[in-house]
Amino acid sequence: MDLTILTLVFCLYDFVVNGNPSPLVDVVVDRYKIPKVCPREVQTEDFIRYHYNGSFSADGTLFDSSHVRGNPAVSQVGLGRLLLGINRGLMGMCVNEQRKITIPPHLAYGSIGSDGVVPPDAVLVFDILLLDIWNAEDKVQVRTISKPDSCRRTTVASDFVRYHYNGTLLSGEAFDSSYSRNATYDTYLGQGDLIKGMEEGLLHMCLRERRIVIVPPFLAYGESGHGTHIPPQATLVYEVLLVDVFNPKDDLIVQVKEVPDGCTRRTVTGDFIRYHYNGTFQDGTAFDSSYERNSTYNTFIGKGQVIQGMDKALVGLCIGEKRRITVPPHLAYGEAGVENLIPGSAVLVFDIEVIDFHNPKDPVGIKVTHKPQDCKVTSEVDDLIQYRYNCSLMDGTLLYSSDNDTTSFTTLGTNKVILGLEEGLFGMCLGEKREVVIPPHWGHGENGAGEVPKSAVLFFELELVELTKGVPEGYMFVWLGDGPDPLFPAMDLNGDGEVPLEEFSAFLMQQVEEGKGRLRPGVDANSIIKDMFDNQDQNKDGKIVEDELNVKVDDAPGHVIRDEL
Repeated sequence: MDLTILTLVFCLYDFVVNGNPSPLVDVVVDRYKIPKVCPREVQTEDFIRYHYNGSFSADGTLFDSSHVRGNPAVSQVGLGRLLLGINRGLMGMCVNEQRKITIPPHLAYGSIGSDGVVPPDAVLVFDILLLDIWNAEDKVQVRTISKPDSCRRTTVASDFVRYHYNGTLLSGEAFDSSYSRNATYDTYLGQGDLIKGMEEGLLHMCLRERRIVIVPPFLAYGESGHGTHIPPQATLVYEVLLVDVFNPKDDLIVQVKEVPDGCTRRTVTGDFIRYHYNGTFQDGTAFDSSYERNSTYNTFIGKGQVIQGMDKALVGLCIGEKRRITVPPHLAYGEAGVENLIPGSAVLVFDIEVIDFHNPKDPVGIKVTHKPQDCKVTSEVDDLIQYRYNCSLMDGTLLYSSDNDTTSFTTLGTNKVILGLEEGLFGMCLGEKREVVIPPHWGHGENGAGEVPKSAVLFFELELVELTKGVPEGYMFVWLGDGPDPLFPAMDLNGDGEVPLEEFSAFLMQQVEEGKGRLRPGVDANSIIKDMFDNQDQNKDGKIVEDELNVKVDDAPGHVIRDEL
């Protein structure tokens, strides 16, 4: 279409010999404002909505105006409902085009005029702005602007949809926008909750698809219009973005993204699980993330502590498994949503990663990875042991480690390490290696400790490096078998009837070297012997005589044991 201002003259003037113009014989059209884009031109039988000013050509006096009345005119072209000159002047006109149409009397009100408003034989000038065009044969027009590469499902009647839109008239004048309210429009399809044209325009749409929906007036608000912004007989143009869709019959959708090798156990109802997640809506908008908080979400499975859909989805998982879970609103937060976080009737998408899980009844898990062939002595209560270890979470995050050049010491049964670690260290041979899984009720419990998160399952790799047999709690020395009886003559190595510290120490060390007795491991031997000597040297004269040897009586009647010796 030629975008220059054109003056269309079907027949303007005939000039007589004296040079005076003859009267107009047809309309004169001055297209003084033409839009750059014109997808549709007025044709016979089209309906139009337009504004106009009507004036006399002779003096420019205004005799009629839709602008003054405040309402545009609506009419049909070419069926005798308009002045013949208007019909001719409107043909080929575009929405938002402005024309000045000059009409001779015989194509207007002729020699009679009109009701005292238009005098006989008046040449009329109509300044027209076209606002809308439609036809009784029009249908809803759908134009796709953008569409995701993958489209798992499209909308059907009975689906519930959440969408954003900008609504304009055909002239481009905005009448409504969900974006300005910062809230999607939410509704069921196929239940008559929308205008007919929008019901049709939203069908077969993909999630995150953006489209233009053009609705003719008779499939929109028709002759009544709507409110103050949609006039009667208005074509409506919606730019729509589908944000969410679900069906009330939808169930949970679980997509397994990653399963670690060697999964020997899966979650069941009653287990306690720690997992990370990213939560988004179906359009990809994030609403929550445990990763951002650097803290797992911890909960029991099947006890209603999380939304129903998540409770179902957390069953059957392995440690380290990753899943995408799509939860329809009736299995999430329903129509109410969560204030300032999750809109009503929102489908939720969770990408989860299982860090660990356990059952409150779980024992310590012990797996021997290496055991020496020669294993005659194993660790037990009161033994002093030296061991190497790596301590990590079940996802492999290393928390603590003894270096290859350093080791850790503990005496078993003294509660110097967590209960689960003690359990894992019992019964080990020198050189044995183990993998030990410690549930939190055997570890640091619900509160965690240091680098250990709350309710964390711990994984230990252990190697027993040294084993020294111990003595019972409260003793510094024990006999391995029956001790000398009588005791004092055996202690009195030179037979002079008294035992100084040096002789006492030589006697005890001899028993240890011969495998007849054992000092408490992990404590300096000289300090132990000095303490034992001081306990027996009652008069503190630096020597022990036979009468000073203490005995203590056990609770059992008649059962006498020598204190420490």
